[in-house]
Amino acid sequence: MNPPQLKPFCISKHAVLEAWKRVKANRGAAGIDEESIEDFERKLKDNLYRLWNRMSSGSYLPPAVRTVKIPKAGGGERKLGIPTVADRVAQMVVKRQLEPKLDPLFHADSYGYRPTKSAPEAVGRARQRCWRYDWVLDLDIKGFFDNIPHDLMMRAVRKHAPEAWVVLYVERWLKAPAQDEQGHQTPRDKGTPQGGVISPLLANLFLHYAMDQWMVRQHPGILFERYADDAILHCRSREEAERLRDALIGRLAECGLELNLQKTKIVYCKDEDRRGNYEHEKFTFLGYEFRPRRAKNYRGTYFISFLPAVSTKANQKIREEIRGWKLHLRSDKSLSDLARMFNPILRGWVQYYGHYYRSELHPLFRPLDRILVRWACRKYKKLRGHRRRATHWLRRISVREPKLWAHWEIGVRCRVP
Repeated sequence: MNPPQLKPFCISKHAVLEAWKRVKANRGAAGIDEESIEDFERKLKDNLYRLWNRMSSGSYLPPAVRTVKIPKAGGGERKLGIPTVADRVAQMVVKRQLEPKLDPLFHADSYGYRPTKSAPEAVGRARQRCWRYDWVLDLDIKGFFDNIPHDLMMRAVRKHAPEAWVVLYVERWLKAPAQDEQGHQTPRDKGTPQGGVISPLLANLFLHYAMDQWMVRQHPGILFERYADDAILHCRSREEAERLRDALIGRLAECGLELNLQKTKIVYCKDEDRRGNYEHEKFTFLGYEFRPRRAKNYRGTYFISFLPAVSTKANQKIREEIRGWKLHLRSDKSLSDLARMFNPILRGWVQYYGHYYRSELHPLFRPLDRILVRWACRKYKKLRGHRRRATHWLRRISVREPKLWAHWEIGVRCRVP
């Protein structure tokens, strides 16, 4: 009897199974093969074995990435790359192998897509530093995910990945073609798909060398917060911010990237003690808008501070989504049914945007109560045509059961006209 042939790469079946569990928990759309999570799970054992067998033998070739275009908040479109379910599992295997080695190396003020960091933490750190430093350089890199040079990316991967199979598959994923909605495939000689499982980790690794380490060497006195390619840098003067911007233009050009000068701006963090007027006195970072706002000190005295709160764009997006629910037409549902359906979304918004300047959420959620008043007028005959009476009815419920709706829990109350 011949002994079993050993695979060239040592990848455990357990690693593939754990990767599948992560992918399933994250959900996601189907790739070019139109196979959903549910379809993949119907033949889970066969699919995972086939994937493990190909990865272990080195014969796994990533399929093309399905490209979809989604509108950007500031206009234009963003391309998202959606790998197949099997490819997402394969990428998760490599990510789980590589991430524990890379994450401890990353800069303390790099917050994006890291297991021990969060976006609210980055916003909080930026808030504190805006109090200490008068100026901010709000950085925007043009088409970052689409323009990462493959040669520089692979040089960084080889430096930190001793496993040959990790290097092999990362290189194959970088080169995998993109397939548009018409089915046309385009070869890729730069960039990594925004939407891939491995892409955020690769993006952090690239900017670790392209920006973070360069800042530590060349500008050790300048503090910053970076979330993927979104970065805020704190400066002592406008001149320092201008010099830093010019230096970053050159540095990013060396790394095959370009600064978006139309969106990159120098911002004055104006407050009670900072005088003068400047072109830019506010900026947006991770869905929060930083600008002068009224605050109250420990003595109860009001003053002007430079603070973050839910941004205008996020506010508008939330309002549009709430209107899209068409709650006033759901007269077949009870108030409790509607709360159970939409509270998870509301709580997500409250938990994220309620970290700082929570009172700004009150005017955001009041239109929701007006929609619920319209719903009550349609559902109950005694309230039909009596909007003021319906408002009183809803307000009494909000006082009696403040935990029924997530926005009531933070003190939003239906206003009687």
